Amino acid sequence: MIVRGAAKLQWLDKVTARTSTFTIAVGETKTMGSLRISLRACRENPPIEPPESAAFLEVVEMKPGEQAEPVFSGWMFASSPALSAMEHAIYDVWVLSCTGQ
Repeated sequence: MIVRGAAKLQWLDKVTARTSTFTIAVGETKTMGSLRISLRACRENPPIEPPESAAFLEVVEMKPGEQAEPVFSGWMFASSPALSAMEHAIYDVWVLSCTGQ
């Protein structure tokens, strides 16, 4: 797989039904709602192979007055979001693609 420098992710707030698409660089952390999303790696198949993007994400929930709670840590695949999905009552996060050099 080809190493890329960023990932395009989509985030859903199930309570308000709002979605947001954003790009995050490897090593960067973004806050969406009460979640802190950190991208550790992003890889995609070369053009001669079937399309696939995979991102290694670490997601932590920050609740006011409480300790940070890990929600997800692992690889997410763009072609199979249910294969390694983040389980959360309020939010969904999934990978759309890898970008950058």
